[in-house]
Amino acid sequence: MKHLGILLLLCFFIGCKQKESTNPVETVVLTQYEDLLTLFKEWRTFENPPKLNGAPDYTHSSFESRQPVFEMLRTRLQTMDTTNWSIPEQIDWMIVWAEMNGYDFNYRVLKPWERDPAFYKSVWTAKSDVPAHEGPTNHSTTELWTYNFPLSAEEQTRLISDLKIIPALNEQAKQNLTGNARELWISGIRDIREQSAVLKTLSEKDDIKGNPEIVAVIDASLRSTDDFVLWLEEQVLKKTGPSGIGKENYTWYLQNVHLVPLTWEEEVMILKRELSRAWASLKLEEHRNRDLPDLIDASSPEAYEKLANYAANSLLGFLDQQEIVTVKPYFEQALREHLGTYVPKEERNFFLIGEHYDPRPLYSHFYHWFELARMEYEPHNSAIRRGPLLYNIFDSRNEGTATAVEEMFMQAGLYADSPRVREIVYIMIAQRAARGLGSLYAHANTMTMEEAGGIHSEYTPRGWMKTEKELLIFEQHLYLRQPGYGTSYITGKYLLENAMASYAKILEDSGQEFQLKTFFDTLNSIGNIPISLGHWEMTGSKENLKIIQKQN
Repeated sequence: MKHLGILLLLCFFIGCKQKESTNPVETVVLTQYEDLLTLFKEWRTFENPPKLNGAPDYTHSSFESRQPVFEMLRTRLQTMDTTNWSIPEQIDWMIVWAEMNGYDFNYRVLKPWERDPAFYKSVWTAKSDVPAHEGPTNHSTTELWTYNFPLSAEEQTRLISDLKIIPALNEQAKQNLTGNARELWISGIRDIREQSAVLKTLSEKDDIKGNPEIVAVIDASLRSTDDFVLWLEEQVLKKTGPSGIGKENYTWYLQNVHLVPLTWEEEVMILKRELSRAWASLKLEEHRNRDLPDLIDASSPEAYEKLANYAANSLLGFLDQQEIVTVKPYFEQALREHLGTYVPKEERNFFLIGEHYDPRPLYSHFYHWFELARMEYEPHNSAIRRGPLLYNIFDSRNEGTATAVEEMFMQAGLYADSPRVREIVYIMIAQRAARGLGSLYAHANTMTMEEAGGIHSEYTPRGWMKTEKELLIFEQHLYLRQPGYGTSYITGKYLLENAMASYAKILEDSGQEFQLKTFFDTLNSIGNIPISLGHWEMTGSKENLKIIQKQN
């Protein structure tokens, strides 16, 4: 990667100290990795917007006034000559480059502060299973899951400070939301309405009701949220435009922000192929298992608890004993915190249906929680990789890996004791392929969100997506808000399989033995970065990045 020949007319504008020279115009080339670390800190400080009445400022005038500073930061990045840097250092450069592209894309195209009412959802009750919240999220969220009730004096102060931002942000939203994306608007109202319900529940907690100061702040936030909902409902009648970003924008975003070396058309092909493969594999499994008894779902809390404990022990034991990955001491706690609870059959959504037959396919996907625990207990040496990447750039890595290991663990022998569980794995793959395919058509504006949901529902085997509509709405809404996310489960899986194949071939060609445990341990050590970059670091080859490098 080489970034030479950028002429800086005024080095002051890029924060560089100009060398002593009688020539007022000279080229400044930054060559040290430490320059990137310095720039990264400045970039992240800049990316967090200034305040307006205590809330993050997403007004048009704020973005316009800050744009020259952004251009200076980006110019400094592009000035760097990384030729002599190590591969991990060059990869860190690309991460910062991708994040700046994400900011630029949001500024030019996505504009969630103008088009997407759900961007203003402030109250979150649960931790995401990936490094940051899925989809565009404002910078002043109230993370209720981080609070321990009853509140200490310090926590009470923190909660009040968090909640006080909501009224100002909601008022600002009424000025900022000038977009015409009808489906984002309609579905976004649902998110803000849910915030109202969460605030009402919070105000009714026994250890909150007796605290007048907190109650007053919650009531003000609740009134503001309800008023915001009414305003959105009035405005939605005027909204007539599409919500998708179009094929060309989608491809640019994939390649330049999420570093997925594919086009919109290629993703359609991959998801169609995976959908067909999953259905065909399911039918072959059903044929092979035709003489075996059907799986029986847990029918009581006691039965579910027994099943969940068996599944957790089975998965962790399998990963350890079969040398799939190094099972760290924190793995068990990370998994056991998310074993789930019994849900009556009539209330189960897609994932809960499978979980009540055998939780291991879903618990395999909970590789997510191992990765989040690793961020806490074994933070990456690189400051650039240590925390969540912005703009959901991590999706191919985290969602792709979690989806890939469902099938990889299966093929490695996880279900030798219960072959019919393999059927659940293929049902899950088909569901993810179907919902991702629908999201592609929605972003191309050739289907409405409802029609995309139809693919999602109709092409999920056994009618498992027809039992509970909330999940369907939630997923398709998220994928319309966040380009590339709906497909990342399958395309990330595809990219991880490519990385494994390349890694294995390099070893085979050099007469070395491929070890699955070494592969996964190496992947884990790289951090939560796009699979394309992980591929490069594990193999030393940038072949899969060619299509992205053309943009760079």
